[in-house]
Amino acid sequence: MMTGQEYLGSIRNMKMHIFCMGEELETAVGHPILQPSLNSVRMTYDLAQDPEYRELMTVASHLTGRPINRFTNLHQSCKDLINKVKMQRILGQKTASCFQRCVGMDAMNAVYSTAYDIDKKCGTDYFRRFKNFVIHCQDKDLTVDGAMTDPKGDRSLSPHLQPDPDLYLRVVERHSDGVVVRGAKVHQTGICNSHEILVMPTISLGEDDKDYAISFAVPTDTEGITMIIGRQSCDTRKLECSCLDVGNCKFGGVEALTIFNDVFVPNERIFMNGETQYAGLLVERFAGYHRQSYGGCKVGVGDVLIGASALAAESNGAEKASHIKDKLIEMTHLNETLYACGIACSCEGHQTPSGIYDINTLLANVCKQNVTRFPYEIARLAQDIAGGLMVTAPSEKDLSNPATGPFIEKYLAASSSFSIRDRLKIFRLIENMTMGASAVGYLTESMHGAGSPQAQRIMISRQGGLEKKKTMAKALLDIQ
Repeated sequence: MMTGQEYLGSIRNMKMHIFCMGEELETAVGHPILQPSLNSVRMTYDLAQDPEYRELMTVASHLTGRPINRFTNLHQSCKDLINKVKMQRILGQKTASCFQRCVGMDAMNAVYSTAYDIDKKCGTDYFRRFKNFVIHCQDKDLTVDGAMTDPKGDRSLSPHLQPDPDLYLRVVERHSDGVVVRGAKVHQTGICNSHEILVMPTISLGEDDKDYAISFAVPTDTEGITMIIGRQSCDTRKLECSCLDVGNCKFGGVEALTIFNDVFVPNERIFMNGETQYAGLLVERFAGYHRQSYGGCKVGVGDVLIGASALAAESNGAEKASHIKDKLIEMTHLNETLYACGIACSCEGHQTPSGIYDINTLLANVCKQNVTRFPYEIARLAQDIAGGLMVTAPSEKDLSNPATGPFIEKYLAASSSFSIRDRLKIFRLIENMTMGASAVGYLTESMHGAGSPQAQRIMISRQGGLEKKKTMAKALLDIQ
């Protein structure tokens, strides 16, 4: 397995095609806006080298028997599913941001079982190909970007009826040795920090959409792939050489609009090709795994936000107020409820015909439904506790300026247990997590990542067993 430093070197050696703030880059390494997101991914490598976290961060591959990073693991038991959630919570606590490897891990498990099912029904060779891809990723300890979400264009039209057929990624040429694809994937978390891209269809597809039923993997620096980095709130603060004003200057996340401009994919890297009847199944399996993930990663970030809120109260001298204590209790209650759902859907997991374990779909969707709500309330309470200075405090440059610094030191003093600089650090971290760059991962991603709230409600309706529950009531009441 790679060390964190070796990971950074491996990304630096790739020749990616990246645009950020109008500037063309070959690598994210060293760029002031992108480096914090690399640091978050690096943490997944550094912790795997730490004996304290070895049980959570590493596991023996069932394919080779060799030790691997858990982010490349195919779940072999309910314990694997539980340890995945625990690992994600730890990483959320360490980075207070998105650490970007969850989508790839969840995609690998979803494609593995789906490729197995397609082979059994259609006599294809996808499962063998995908196992070889997984072994490649495990042995080289690669970060994999899971790419599912297409731009979609007019949502009322299916892919083949779009005025521009490229608004869903599709096959445009077929050759004896592979295919050529064209299209885009949006909201691609951590893609410029990844070694491989694992592409999946984004919705259920009909017979007329065969060209869109494509799943494959290619290296991130493959010719024809262009990444356009997305804007985040307050992201240009990272260019100001002010750690204090950034809030969390060590770690962060990144998203990109990723273009596939006539990219060639060899046959050995294709894991679905026209089997439209399995597109929806793959989407549902990936969504289930990823909704489980949110019961770990968002909880770890929530732990940091709760801690920062408690420190804010202490720095204000308000920690003994009963309403402050009650708000911190409520934040903890909401956060642990999310964790309980993540653990529950893991404990209730089951083995698939492919041999790997899937989560309890109903409980995973309940988990994600709660994630679309609870972090927003936790963030509201954090802002309530912190107060307005969180967003109106002067800049670090003003604090360091001899002409203005003494005034800030004098008039923004509160509890003697905290220096003015440390007090402002706490406020800026809460700002960063609830309305700055980290709010992308903690709030908006909680709403729309792994599907928006309505997607979970649809699955809860399907999985809720309403007819069975009606039968229970009828039996109790002796109604025929």
